Amino acid sequence: MSNRLLQVSAAVVVALVAAQFVRPDRTNPAIDATRAVQAQAGTTSAFVAILDRACNDCHSNATEWPWYTQIAPLSWLWAYGVKEGRKAVNFSEWAAYPPHQRQKLLVESCRDASTGKMPGTPYTLLHPEARLSAEDIQTICAASQQADAPAARASQ
Repeated sequence: MSNRLLQVSAAVVVALVAAQFVRPDRTNPAIDATRAVQAQAGTTSAFVAILDRACNDCHSNATEWPWYTQIAPLSWLWAYGVKEGRKAVNFSEWAAYPPHQRQKLLVESCRDASTGKMPGTPYTLLHPEARLSAEDIQTICAASQQADAPAARASQ
């Protein structure tokens, strides 16, 4: 039995070492600051600070890639999360969204923050500073309501 355990352990170690050679794309596209949410009218400094602290790693082109994102399989999971996060909303490309979509994305951000979906438990375990307080959630939701007001006036 111990011989079999030794073989399985050796196979796991070999697989983990081999996995280190499969590197995901970890590039950050260039950022045009004029296109980012921070440059757009109507965003408060408190809202921007929350985005910078809790959202940028997955929802912008300014992802920080900590040392542990070099180690497979965590590197694969992190790269996948960033890819999906940028696909959902990319605050670095805010100007590319039409106004009605920006408003919708802010409403979804409020909903996701209010329900605890974002920033998500796995991320906040590694980055406790990204946890959202009740005040943070209020600020995000206020930004969505602020964005909603011009859209409501335009539809009247």
